[in-house]
Amino acid sequence: MAYFEKLGNTLTFREDGETVRVEPWQRDSLRVRACMLGEIQEESIALLEPEPCEAKIVIENELKASITNGKITAVLEVQPWGKKLRITFLNQKGEVLLREIANGGALCLRAHDFKTLPGGNYRLKVSFDADPKEKIYGMGQYQQERMNLKGCNLELAHRNSQASIPFYVSSLGYGFLWHNAAVGEVHFGTNTTEWVARSTKQLDYWITAGDTPAEIEEHYADAVGKVPMMPEYGLGFWQCKLRYYNQEEVLNIAREYKKRNIPLDVLVIDYYHWPRCGDYRFDEEYFPDPKAMVAELHEMGIETMVSVWPQVDTRSENYEEMKQKGLLVKSNAGIDVQMLFHGNNVFMDATNPRTRKYVWEKCKQNYADLGIRTFWLDEAEPEFGTYDYECYRYAAGPVEEIGNMYPREYSRLFYEGQKANGQEDIVNLVRCAWVGSQKYGALVWSGDIFSSYEDFRKQICAGLHMGLAGIPWWTTDIGGFHGGVTEDPDFQELLVRWFQFGTFCPVMRIHGCRQPGKNIVNKAGEVREWTGADNEVWSFGEKNYEILTKFIRVRELMRDYTRSLMAEAHEKGTPVMRTMFYEFPEDGPCWDITDAYMFGPDILAAPIVYAKATSRRVYLPKGASWTLASTGEVYEGGKSYEIEAPIETLPLFLRDGKQSYLIGRI
Repeated sequence: MAYFEKLGNTLTFREDGETVRVEPWQRDSLRVRACMLGEIQEESIALLEPEPCEAKIVIENELKASITNGKITAVLEVQPWGKKLRITFLNQKGEVLLREIANGGALCLRAHDFKTLPGGNYRLKVSFDADPKEKIYGMGQYQQERMNLKGCNLELAHRNSQASIPFYVSSLGYGFLWHNAAVGEVHFGTNTTEWVARSTKQLDYWITAGDTPAEIEEHYADAVGKVPMMPEYGLGFWQCKLRYYNQEEVLNIAREYKKRNIPLDVLVIDYYHWPRCGDYRFDEEYFPDPKAMVAELHEMGIETMVSVWPQVDTRSENYEEMKQKGLLVKSNAGIDVQMLFHGNNVFMDATNPRTRKYVWEKCKQNYADLGIRTFWLDEAEPEFGTYDYECYRYAAGPVEEIGNMYPREYSRLFYEGQKANGQEDIVNLVRCAWVGSQKYGALVWSGDIFSSYEDFRKQICAGLHMGLAGIPWWTTDIGGFHGGVTEDPDFQELLVRWFQFGTFCPVMRIHGCRQPGKNIVNKAGEVREWTGADNEVWSFGEKNYEILTKFIRVRELMRDYTRSLMAEAHEKGTPVMRTMFYEFPEDGPCWDITDAYMFGPDILAAPIVYAKATSRRVYLPKGASWTLASTGEVYEGGKSYEIEAPIETLPLFLRDGKQSYLIGRI
């Protein structure tokens, strides 16, 4: 009986209605697909077409076969009880990287568990044996103060401040992509790892082997795409707050930065500068001459970023046309109201190519043609009011089946529009991402987090995981979004510590909903979105002003270095903000550090992440010497040290004396 068949460069298994195909997909990598009662679907939701590579396929007998591509081998075995397939992945040394679960004999378990749903899709669970000593990193952005994800249960869905990107790097020497955009969950247990898709047509995952985390990451970037080159205006400081509500305020802030000779690359105009969500234009009452505003900002060397939301208010000037043309997300039942905020809102459908064309044409006319070259793509999950994903449908399919692709298609909308408009230096700030978002110029920020030390610590973990998940452009709201009171000394301390961290993030951007706010009422007597308290670097007292401006100038000093990190990200997919083990994989303690990291290969940042702290313990990896930037003192690697850090500075170390221009500047 022939269970296995070699078809060209692929190995196929068939039994009892299931078809499984394993094939090479980029260097040292394999793609596994399986379906029930049909043929394998050929399309790819995120993986790029692979470079040609020749696999070695061996069919040993009717019960066992293998396929090898470089450093990875998949061994396929038919189990005697029930004839179920089990796949084991090995590295070039013959060591087990990952193995699907056995059927357990009389237990009749299934590594590929397809449960039929009405309409023809399946609820799918795929299970693997788990090594309890394995350490797992990546998976996008989850709001938790944890680096090793072993033992975690994660929702495969997006929320405000949560970006689910189902790729991880294992300490065992492999990377794994769950190549499925369905809403679901993953359980990284100590006995098994279980991936669940609520609704899908087939199984699809990708696995790669590498000798180092860097090699694994580069394989992944080759498979799903790399970021463009970061524009020059992405290397400096960005000023933002909720919200600069009129043209005069925007220009006054920019003029003050120039007057004080403080470097400023981008000034951000937040939401509700429009009349209604879905109007995609400036409100004439508050921005009477936006073209002149943008021109003046450009004369000062400042880029203008404007917020765009995917919500369309039912009162918007574009709502009826978008509804008639089928450009909106559909509710499966009831009234199409998907978020309540300043009115009844429905989301535009970014998965629909006609929607992308329509929305870009509006934004081109009302923003890009004024000289605006960078956009803030807020609400990108999208933020359904209750996150009941089963209630909604996109043009590309039901949200339960393909919903996680939405933020990527939102970034795609603007990137492709800007490209068609002749723009090359593209970066757009976006609140969520999925596999492949990076190739559309997506700079992800970590959402509406709170102004607390706990949330501050979580952002360090989030940024490191996002880098490993393939998103090298990442940032936070410096100071947090909710709850910061501008004149509160405790908040000012937090903001300074966060600002120091932000200096050594891929992009340095201050933002927040500062208290106390001020209500805005238009000429018609309508209450508009309010504006928060001051959030500029001179808003927090003279002493803090000196510290904040010092770090803006430190960021400027690093411009050549930061540009080189962005070039690495563009060329190889390398994270800008890196876990310690990424640079020092042989140093065991580096795999467990949650509150310090590498900014590129040469700079180790150890932010102060607890209130009132003026020192902290820092582990310095072995294999290098480390110069403390604030003093020039040299420390031996492979040890931990208690480092003094008054409010004016943070522990920042330079590897083997590199980037020595920072000594005495921190």
